[in-house]
Amino acid sequence: MKRVLLLFASVAITFFAISQNKSITLEDLNVNGTFRPSSVWGLTSLNDGEHYSTLERGGKIVRYSYATGEKVGVLFDADNFNIPSLKQIRNYELSADEKKILLATDVESVYRHSFTAYYYIYDIEKKEVFPLSKNGNQMLATFSPNGDMVAFVRNNNIFIKYLSRNNEQQITPDGLFNQIINGAADWVYEEEFHLVTGMQWSPDSKNLAFYRFDESNVELFNMPLYMNELYPPNYSFKYPKAGELNSLVTIHVYNVEANGIRVMDTGEETDQYIARIKWTFDSSKLCMVRLNRLQNKIDLLMGNPTTGESTTLYTETNKHYIEEPTDNYPIFTEDGKFFIVPSERNGFNHLYLYGMNGKLVNQLTNGNNEVIEIYGYDAQKKRVYYQAFDGSPMRTAVYYSSFDGKKSIKLSQSSGTNSASFSNGYKYYIHFYSSISTPTQVTLHNAKGKQIRMLEDNAELSSTLSEYQIPKKEFFSFKTSEGVELNGYMVKPIGFSEHTKYPVFLNQYSGPNSRSVVDRFSVSWDEYLASEGYLVVSVDGRGTGGRGEDFRKITYGQLGHYESIDQIETGKYLQSLPFVDKDRIGIWGWSYGGYMSSLCLFKAPDVFSMAIAVAPVTNWRYYDSVYTERFMGLPKDNADGYDDNSPINHVDGLQGKLLLVHGTADDNVHLQNSIEMAEKLIQANKQFDMMLYPDKNHSIYGGNTRLHLYTLLTNYVKANL
Repeated sequence: MKRVLLLFASVAITFFAISQNKSITLEDLNVNGTFRPSSVWGLTSLNDGEHYSTLERGGKIVRYSYATGEKVGVLFDADNFNIPSLKQIRNYELSADEKKILLATDVESVYRHSFTAYYYIYDIEKKEVFPLSKNGNQMLATFSPNGDMVAFVRNNNIFIKYLSRNNEQQITPDGLFNQIINGAADWVYEEEFHLVTGMQWSPDSKNLAFYRFDESNVELFNMPLYMNELYPPNYSFKYPKAGELNSLVTIHVYNVEANGIRVMDTGEETDQYIARIKWTFDSSKLCMVRLNRLQNKIDLLMGNPTTGESTTLYTETNKHYIEEPTDNYPIFTEDGKFFIVPSERNGFNHLYLYGMNGKLVNQLTNGNNEVIEIYGYDAQKKRVYYQAFDGSPMRTAVYYSSFDGKKSIKLSQSSGTNSASFSNGYKYYIHFYSSISTPTQVTLHNAKGKQIRMLEDNAELSSTLSEYQIPKKEFFSFKTSEGVELNGYMVKPIGFSEHTKYPVFLNQYSGPNSRSVVDRFSVSWDEYLASEGYLVVSVDGRGTGGRGEDFRKITYGQLGHYESIDQIETGKYLQSLPFVDKDRIGIWGWSYGGYMSSLCLFKAPDVFSMAIAVAPVTNWRYYDSVYTERFMGLPKDNADGYDDNSPINHVDGLQGKLLLVHGTADDNVHLQNSIEMAEKLIQANKQFDMMLYPDKNHSIYGGNTRLHLYTLLTNYVKANL
């Protein structure tokens, strides 16, 4: 018996030792989600400011107490209804009186943000659920503030469902695919202005403001869809490329009582952008955020929905460009006296308080810690809450500042990536935190920052991590030959030795205002490759965010120039390290990162021996108008800037190995980019490798696709680096 016990103990110890040494697999990353942190989803603060709701698995919307963090009720449970799709709710919206819930099911994606869905309405008091409409799927359904109406879009037209009388009314008559869009965004507004909805109810529910896009004169882009078709059809959609015609955008207001539509005055110029519309707390004032075509001038127009007339409340210009406005641009105070806007006028993005007469009252934030996101303002305590950087572009924190601009308090305590979601009334907030060594932690706090309860500690994930050999990520910095200090991270192979020469794989994105070197938790392909013996490095060069306007906007008019210099400098710095094999340095990236990896390979064959470019831009003339012109101006005014830094014009420099990867149905960075690159390489007699993913979009996913993709990429790295 003793011998059996000893044998069992020996086996157990051996198993325990093995379990401590699991290696990361591609299936862990791309199929099983082994290292994906849990969080709190579908978070909505309820009216009383004392409770919040979350969307949970199986189609449940659960009510919690802010004071305790404990579950106090269930607002909706799909198990109570024999409707299978309700178990897969994509998102939900409560009516303003919290008596009804709008539920989005059977979701089908259109582009990056947009989708069609089959919406249901749940009456909380009656415990009844019914479809919003039986006449076809809908988009962008939203309650009116009085809770009696739901506006939605179908087939490019706006409809209103009157709940009390169970009547559906079509509001616009002229919606037509690839010609007229009412209430939703066209492709480029959705992608580059992140405009998700094109409708806004007035606070009194009497008016519905909406966008109308006339894209009749925008050029069509065609993509064949190959799968399961004898004769593959073309999917055609309107895509304005740099310098080409955009949609003609107008703002309209539908009056419910008069059953009429009025066009708002947005100025005589039509070649412009209306990046946002937003009602103030006064239903007689509709704010329209206008940008000129070059996006270096922004105006806040205040419109009267009764007359359609508008006046200019605020104007700002910038010698380069103004970042795209968000849904919180601007924030109007409930008393109708003030509004808050971000601005880079002092070289860093900060918040400014203005009176409704358009005059500056106070600068609310200052210093090098640029503001990233505004969470809102507390009218009683005269505070504005926001997320900003925390002494470094690698880290963020949660703050509040007083309206007089004299007091700024950091609420988050731990160094890393911090964000928050505040309750109505700002008595509580839910805090999200992670760092390179800490998976996501979700905690509940009071307004003073005191923690009330841990909502999610990811203890299960931490336990899983303890079973694996996870290479460590370390931050570093270095100075380029131009004296520019750049931040980076290294993921070193397990058992790293400074006396061994390691191949290096550089992972970067490098796009304007992006950040790849961030102090937050992630176990990704970086860690997988490090566990396979590669030193994986990432460096944020000039043009990336968090270091002020001069650092970011130096790339204006010549995207790719300074970014490629800095990535090449990174490669040269790595070559100087004693543990780096200077002849085996590769670089890769996706989208802008793919653009950069191919450009660097061509420009610096003495530094990079191989590159992978996934869905790369290869010619800035082929990318969309809003994004490209924001950073490059118009092609007719900056031909050299467009052409000098496009990889297709540098293919003669290719000496190493190159893998091009693209989805054939990429509506964002079109396959045209990789096809032209291929042709240029062929005519230059340069050998390269290429993989196309049939009918896949810019994200290249679906079914087994991601596993196949990363297996392909891994095999290419192992074979060529």
